[in-house]
Amino acid sequence: MTVIATPTHASRVQALTVETTPLDDVRHIIPFTDSHAPLVWLRKGEGIAGVGEALRFEFRGPDRIAQASAAWKQVASLSTVSDAVRMPGTGLVAFGTFAFDDDSAATSVLIVPEVIIGRREGRSWITRIRHSDEHAMPAPPHPQPFGAEYRLTMLPGALTREAYKRAVGVAVDRIHSGDVEKVVLARDLRAHLPVESDVRRALVELALGYPQCWTYAVDGMLGSSPETLVRVHHGTLDARILAGTSGRGRDAESDHDSAAALLASAKDLQEHAVAVRSVTQALTRHTSTLETSAEPFPLKLPNLWHLATDVSGTLSDGSGSLDLVAALHPTAAVAGTPTDAALRLIRELEPFDRERYAGPVGWIGSDGDGEWAIALRGAQVAPSGDITAYAGCGIMADSVPERELAETSMKFRPITEAFQ
Repeated sequence: MTVIATPTHASRVQALTVETTPLDDVRHIIPFTDSHAPLVWLRKGEGIAGVGEALRFEFRGPDRIAQASAAWKQVASLSTVSDAVRMPGTGLVAFGTFAFDDDSAATSVLIVPEVIIGRREGRSWITRIRHSDEHAMPAPPHPQPFGAEYRLTMLPGALTREAYKRAVGVAVDRIHSGDVEKVVLARDLRAHLPVESDVRRALVELALGYPQCWTYAVDGMLGSSPETLVRVHHGTLDARILAGTSGRGRDAESDHDSAAALLASAKDLQEHAVAVRSVTQALTRHTSTLETSAEPFPLKLPNLWHLATDVSGTLSDGSGSLDLVAALHPTAAVAGTPTDAALRLIRELEPFDRERYAGPVGWIGSDGDGEWAIALRGAQVAPSGDITAYAGCGIMADSVPERELAETSMKFRPITEAFQ
């Protein structure tokens, strides 16, 4: 069932019956998913994978996340849930992916699968979901072998390398003129998947290559994101803010020097501080306590270093994870600051619709708890097989176009290598 969000959408929500039961240990959950439209949320080998669609909501416009939160609360209130496992990701769950821009042509969605296979802390489970007026639960899925291998070459999209450098130069001029303090500019790469290609192959590469990241796949948007937008569990929240980047070194000594240089970089530290400020300001009104790392720390990924700050707090107003996502998006880490001015400049300088790139992606449970990342290091795979990948950088007053271009190349690596 698909519901297009309207002011009266709640009246058309159907009640669901949900049953979660334990499974013998399932080591790998990606093979259970659909080869062309997988639903996956995975980190360090643990997470959830969905099959089929019991319910699908579609949203557009400036209030898309708030609409999703309201619709989800209606679904949860009407549904009957039997959960014998009671862990994050059990019971009634929806996967979600949201467009970055209010004016995007891309649809934002919440998808409730018919079946979910999950694994966390050594425990595995299956959740089966049906409409309450139906009698039979969907059959349990079985792991399916992967399809034939394929290799793709991603080519420049609407914004070429030279055009990107020119856009960065324009952005720097606008920053010096006082229009914005920071703006995040992205460029795109394009490719096409052969007919009947198994998208799960790319997901396996991402999950194995970037285990500390959130490997995600929702409605064709897939990737491995290092940035936790927000995670809510039993009244507490945490987030990880990333801004500021340098490449990994060729050996241990140069790698150490690269991390040290990042920690000493005035440009990167300022960029990071702007991102932290936007997150803490958005969360403060929802929390009774909010703590951040004393100083940014270097986060090591297989292909680069990031400056990182962890945030944790206690909720004071009963907000669920989607309520916080609505309050946070878009952060300065993916848009810039001031937000409205940065978004106007993005629309002016990027000759494409970002669609779901840099938007929220994750899952929500019936109690509002959930885990959400920013859809980075990823690509949108259309039903036609067309692939668009994106990577962006935070532009500051002293940004150098060549260096920002090189940074986007580093950030493209996870997704380009996954499809090679």
